[in-house]
Amino acid sequence: MTTPRPTAALSADEARRIALHAQGFLGTPNRKAGVRGTLRHLGAVQLDTISVLARSHELIPYARLGAVGRKTVEDAYWTDTHAFEYWSHAACILPIEEWPHFAFRRRAYRNRPHWNHTLPDGTYDQVIKQLRSEGPLTATELGGAKKTSEWWDWSGTKVAVERALMYGEVVCVERRGWKRVYDLAERAVPTALLHDDLDDTECLRTLVRLAGKSLGVGTRADIADYHRLKGDQVDAVIDDSGLVPVTVEGWSKPAWADPAALETPPRGRHRTTLLSPFDSLIWERARTERIFGFTHRLEAYVPKPKRVYGYFAMPVLAGGRLVGRVDPAREGRTLVARQVTLDGPKAVPAVAQALVEAASWVDCTDVRVERVDAPDLREPLTSELTRALA
Repeated sequence: MTTPRPTAALSADEARRIALHAQGFLGTPNRKAGVRGTLRHLGAVQLDTISVLARSHELIPYARLGAVGRKTVEDAYWTDTHAFEYWSHAACILPIEEWPHFAFRRRAYRNRPHWNHTLPDGTYDQVIKQLRSEGPLTATELGGAKKTSEWWDWSGTKVAVERALMYGEVVCVERRGWKRVYDLAERAVPTALLHDDLDDTECLRTLVRLAGKSLGVGTRADIADYHRLKGDQVDAVIDDSGLVPVTVEGWSKPAWADPAALETPPRGRHRTTLLSPFDSLIWERARTERIFGFTHRLEAYVPKPKRVYGYFAMPVLAGGRLVGRVDPAREGRTLVARQVTLDGPKAVPAVAQALVEAASWVDCTDVRVERVDAPDLREPLTSELTRALA
């Protein structure tokens, strides 16, 4: 691919601020738009089963808007067809307006020749028939989710309904105890959006443009990773996506930016907050290192003896920088910081503020620090926490 001549040259600091603004961490948040507005702004919110302070899809709006009730979050995602679940960056909540733009992926699933799970004859049609007559239903209500207790050993019913979700014939309309509740797309998706009319090129062009807008500025790999597109898919449409080529100081690869992000330098208040390891600001490790000089890795699936920062280490954002990490837990009404990693003494007030605000959000009245990577910063941190909690 031949990269067009860049339209602008950005400093590393300018690129960082553009990225923060695009992700909702710089400037006054649109509280009137609330959680739904945050979802539309980001374009995708990742789902995950891990729940420490809260599940990741709840931590995402909290990090940008501050204290938002868990019911408010659930209603914003799953009430009145405002969103749908699908495979984007990973399993994600997506704005319902994006349904037409994932037609390319639904078609690819329908044409997929091989699957990991065998689908027994007649099971798919039976699931659709049952949902049509009885839905919405969980996989258990459809006949059982598993054959054995092994997480991967799905029943034929579960295989069928998940296949139908990938095909776009079925959607998840809510979660009950973290179980998906399925219904037919024809009932759950607004009629005006329920189509696969867009060809692959139009789908990809739109998703590349939206990814660039949500990132503010990014390399080809950054943009592809946002909705897990292939590099050649990005290459085929980026020239017509509306994004403009730029250079960024210190970036070795070409980059593209949202033209609106270049028009006005981003200004405003920075958020101080704990970030979910699954936050779209830090999804892609190479991008996080390039923009923030910060190495981020989820260690939940790393054997405990090999963990460096903790099971669910949450980066701390303050002043537009990543200044530390906290591995949190809850014991009753105490937020426990099992391990705190600080980027020097200047990070202490921000980390204390982030801990106290998170504790209040999850209805904890106290914060206890168990381990600090720099022992000499333990006393300043605990003193700061005591003042903030007083």
